[in-house]
Amino acid sequence: MKNECGTFDELTPDIVIGAVEKALDEEMSALASPLPSYINRVYELQTADGRRVIGKFYRPGRWSIEALEQEHDFVLDCADEDIPVVAPLQLHATSAGSHSTIGIIDDLYFAVYPKRSGRELNLDDDESWLRLGSIVARMHLAGDERKANERVRLHPSTSTEKDVAELLDGGFITSDHATVFQEVTTEILNEITPMFNDVEYTRVHGDCHRGNILERPEEGILVIDFDDMMTGPPMQDLWLLLPGHMTQCRNEIDLLLEGYERFRDFDDSTTRLIEPLRAMRMIYFLAWCARQSRDFKFQSDFPDWGSNVFWRTEIDDLRSQLVVIKETNSTINRQNTPTTMDRVLTDH
Repeated sequence: MKNECGTFDELTPDIVIGAVEKALDEEMSALASPLPSYINRVYELQTADGRRVIGKFYRPGRWSIEALEQEHDFVLDCADEDIPVVAPLQLHATSAGSHSTIGIIDDLYFAVYPKRSGRELNLDDDESWLRLGSIVARMHLAGDERKANERVRLHPSTSTEKDVAELLDGGFITSDHATVFQEVTTEILNEITPMFNDVEYTRVHGDCHRGNILERPEEGILVIDFDDMMTGPPMQDLWLLLPGHMTQCRNEIDLLLEGYERFRDFDDSTTRLIEPLRAMRMIYFLAWCARQSRDFKFQSDFPDWGSNVFWRTEIDDLRSQLVVIKETNSTINRQNTPTTMDRVLTDH
């Protein structure tokens, strides 16, 4: 693959337009508007007849071709089940792997999507939460259809340990804070890892926060951006939708699970994973930022990232989250084999 600082960073509108024009076998206009993305290079483009599309050029080294194929498989499986997603377009000119939805130019993989806009989902009534839970359940039913062994498996002893090691071994943490960061993350991992024993795993969206759920007038909910698709506990695609910590969101959790169980069974005891998954997300986000930290645009947008003050704040946040995890575990452990939210949250 050509080096990460060469072809990828030197993408120009002409190169992007030419690649998409060839892949779609369709004349393009001169429009190539870059969209916000640190990991990938994403452009809004327009065909000669006025149709808007999104060209997504993947950062080299992040995903293998097999991993990208498994992302596209999941989105296409969802589309086949009439789940509202934005599926990649079939390409006429492609030589990347076995999928006709993945193109290649100068060793860079890319995909093209129809442009779909919408507004942020308004979750101000019970029916909206029920509807959202149902969409996630249907997505997981599609996820059950096949494996995704080339994608991340979300587990403390694999994905999170790898994130911690990447931050420490890569020298991203200042010398003043490296030891204490290692100590607090080790304590978090020791606390949460046993909680993932015997947990169900399936293909999940992985980044199912409200920003990736749109409301389209006259059409309803639309799920977008499967870039972080992974194998994980079903709870991963539910907790990110919550407005606060587990103990603050009893009603929202109950509604999500009620909507979810209209289509798919859910193990209520895995609500215990909400706060551990939050801690894992915090660590993952630090590692994610570290991977972009040498990118000029990232440096200009986040000039204080990686400083002593930055790491002190992040470590304090991780300590606070560890307290939340321990308090929640203590509540759960005082119950007799909790299997419902009522039992889990009785003391709150």
